[in-house]
Amino acid sequence: MDRSQKKEQVSALSLVFADAKVVVVTQNNGLTVAQVTELRRQMRDAGASFKVAKNRLVCLALEGTPYKPLAGMFKGPTGIAYANDPVAAAKVAVEFAKKHDKFVVVGGAMGDTVLNAEGVKTLASLPSLDELRGKLVGLLQAPATKVAGVVQAPAAQLARLMQAFASKE
Repeated sequence: MDRSQKKEQVSALSLVFADAKVVVVTQNNGLTVAQVTELRRQMRDAGASFKVAKNRLVCLALEGTPYKPLAGMFKGPTGIAYANDPVAAAKVAVEFAKKHDKFVVVGGAMGDTVLNAEGVKTLASLPSLDELRGKLVGLLQAPATKVAGVVQAPAAQLARLMQAFASKE
């Protein structure tokens, strides 16, 4: 990799760190190409991304971003998972780490907040934005459903009463 390619990669990583809401640092010592491809597919399905880059280039890209304190976590074969959804990257990384012993979550950050491995696991246990939106819509629809049921109940009782009188005669 020549100097211009390194500069391009550093600028691309800087854009990633500027846009990402959450960054998860992982160690992937001994994963096969098929396993890394599977991880990338799972990340893409969740709306996140996974990248393996040289540690020195990542540390250069971290300069001037809120994720600068993560520089100490980049030792050995590392990768970064990032997403705009604060939970997506952490959730996929933690689930993948449960299934593969050679994949370890080192830590991460959410904005200015640096997280250790336990913090990332806690973040992964939270519901995603889509799940929260679904719950909110359900809560908003519940009162309307109850009102419709209450309004409909007297009419149903009246219909049953009329049916009972009709069946008596």
